[in-house]
Amino acid sequence: MSLALSLVTLLAALGAGLVGGVFFAFSTFVMPALSRLPPDQGIAAMQSINVAAINRWFMGALFGTAAACVLLIVLSLLASSEAGTGLRVGGSVLYLAGTILVTIAFNVPRNDALASMAPASAEAAHLWRHYLRGWTTWNHVRAASGLLAAAGLTLALLASRACPAGEV
Repeated sequence: MSLALSLVTLLAALGAGLVGGVFFAFSTFVMPALSRLPPDQGIAAMQSINVAAINRWFMGALFGTAAACVLLIVLSLLASSEAGTGLRVGGSVLYLAGTILVTIAFNVPRNDALASMAPASAEAAHLWRHYLRGWTTWNHVRAASGLLAAAGLTLALLASRACPAGEV
């Protein structure tokens, strides 16, 4: 495997694992903790989290990993005889579809709807019940996708070490 392909695979695997881990944390304890609060407090906390999440570190990990996955798909298709190509492409597509696309299509619109609410309003309390269920369900998808993508990309690295180019 070329050094560039190995480095991009490693970066994508680490990024997917990191992002999947953040989403795993939200699915397993952040959202359950917020659901135990009175609705106005849970809403205010989630609104604050959603604002704080838009920072260079988290956005860099989320979308930097997406960029690495796009590059990895291109490099993998150019070096399709390399061992682990299917795992690299599959892991990259899984990250892009299950993490980025799901975020844009399902989680961000819910965040935007919640951001427009006054936390103490009856309308916000009604939205909160639906928000918790829907947002968390899609977040489970994001967590699983990020972690499975990291596993696939890691297996691609192992496959390339076990079966160097030309021996496929």
